[in-house]
Amino acid sequence: ETPYRKVLDGKVSDDVEYLSAIEENEYVIAQANALTDAKNMLAEQFVPCRFQGESLLKPPSEVHFMDVSPMQTVSVAAALVPFLEHDDANRALMGANMQRQAVPTLRSQKPLVGTGIERAVARDSGVTVNALRGGVIEQIDAARIVVKVNEAEIGGG
Repeated sequence: ETPYRKVLDGKVSDDVEYLSAIEENEYVIAQANALTDAKNMLAEQFVPCRFQGESLLKPPSEVHFMDVSPMQTVSVAAALVPFLEHDDANRALMGANMQRQAVPTLRSQKPLVGTGIERAVARDSGVTVNALRGGVIEQIDAARIVVKVNEAEIGGG
């Protein structure tokens, strides 16, 4: 299941409903980057949507849901390919597959070009260690990481 924002009479609400791939086929779903005005009304006369696997334009009154994110329809691996929307299909597929085959490095480096979701992917992977407070790493070995916590962040109790 994936989240969608509800749309009633052309107004995009903050209510989120989760739909399966089978259920989403029954509804007209607007793209996440469809223009809205200050009152969260769909602003265009015809909105880019998908319905039963087809891309089409529909008036706002016929839209049932809106994507939460423009990257919602692609996998995490594909979403990590920079400028995916400007690549042809074969290049995008190769980029996603190459990420799946990537080998971890001994010294990690930030990518030169990113998509902005790298932090969320790492956090949500479940294999990272996240500190609850800021500090300085004093020691690392295979079994533990010792962090000297910032004095200002140490709470009583």
